Amino acid sequence: MSATTIASIRATPVTVPLEAPLLHSNGAHWGRFVRTVVEVETADGYLGLGEMGGGGEDATRAFAGLTPYLRGHDVFSLEKMRFAICNPTASLYNNRTQLHAALEFACLDIIGQKLGVPVHALLGGKVRDTVEFASYLFFRYADPGTGEGEVRTPEQLVAHAARLKAKHGFASHKLKGGVYPPRHELACYRALAASLPGERFRYDPNSALSLADAIAFGNAILDIRNDYFEDPVWGMSQLARLKDFVPLPIATNTVVINFEQLAETVRNGAVDVILLDTTFWGGIRPCIKAAGVCETMGLGVAVHSSGELGIQLATMLHMGSVVPNLGYAADAHYHHLVDDVIVGGPLPYRDGAIRVPDAPGLGVTLDRDRLARYHELFREWGGYPYDRDPGRPGWYPLVPNARWADPAVSLTPALR
Repeated sequence: MSATTIASIRATPVTVPLEAPLLHSNGAHWGRFVRTVVEVETADGYLGLGEMGGGGEDATRAFAGLTPYLRGHDVFSLEKMRFAICNPTASLYNNRTQLHAALEFACLDIIGQKLGVPVHALLGGKVRDTVEFASYLFFRYADPGTGEGEVRTPEQLVAHAARLKAKHGFASHKLKGGVYPPRHELACYRALAASLPGERFRYDPNSALSLADAIAFGNAILDIRNDYFEDPVWGMSQLARLKDFVPLPIATNTVVINFEQLAETVRNGAVDVILLDTTFWGGIRPCIKAAGVCETMGLGVAVHSSGELGIQLATMLHMGSVVPNLGYAADAHYHHLVDDVIVGGPLPYRDGAIRVPDAPGLGVTLDRDRLARYHELFREWGGYPYDRDPGRPGWYPLVPNARWADPAVSLTPALR
């Protein structure tokens, strides 16, 4: 079989609108996702797709800078590519882990196309045909154009969750917190659980709580059917200390995102569930390796979302389909999007799950018209600061935070 070598790397920034701005502990997604769509072309005519976020900014120049490193590289030589651009000591100066992830996605896409098999077949074969997702719930500002979409009160949160359940069939529900005072978010979370009896829940304040607030919050939700308590405080030491006071499984996607950190949490027992992110870990293959370690050491595994379009969602589906010890519904921001850049538009949910693609490669195809439309939107709107809140100019959080948004105030800030 002749070698399939990289001829060019093309990166295109896009802006895809959300139903409404999504609030989180560090700021907000300003009514849109900014993503960089990566296309890897080979000398023998294959085209592979990758995708990367960037905190509201594009990564076009970073990918352009890697083209000289990888021109002529065999896409099958994935371990060599890792060292070519992610040498661990060089990464102290130029951390390229997330760039590598997007390129790994594209190379796996090409390998699957050339061999005529889906990516999951390259990774050991799927053990499930669909991946279940949770209704990733955010506090939201109203969309400035429609005036709709606000989620600020317990009543609004309950109504929003009910609409998502009716539309997509979710049976697990995650609330992204760390925005309003813990007492208000506790009232919202309890109202959510009371509105959907018998279903599963999880709360994630993105490490915004103090140890005292996390202890109080955790003990106040023990009667709820919680999957886990995700990143309530910052750092392994505090998470380990929290477990002395709150008898809930502790999950993280922030302090265990590489193998050294995974080894440390195995030693210190700080975390019970690892949320694996195909971007944060540097690709699909590292996530599967990490899942194997978790299986051996008795840690739970879930799929994390870092704000995906359909290309990265496909990587999450392939990863989720081959990991036998996937024990929880996956996270995804996907249902907050109004469109996608792939042919056919957003992949559909059925009974809270999405079917794993079976076509060769990642199984998704770039829609050129949509790509052009949303690239033009990026050029018109530009990026946004992910770690700032458009409704609170000049604000930024401390960790732990104590400067919360006011839940009594309804805001519809300008987003450009």
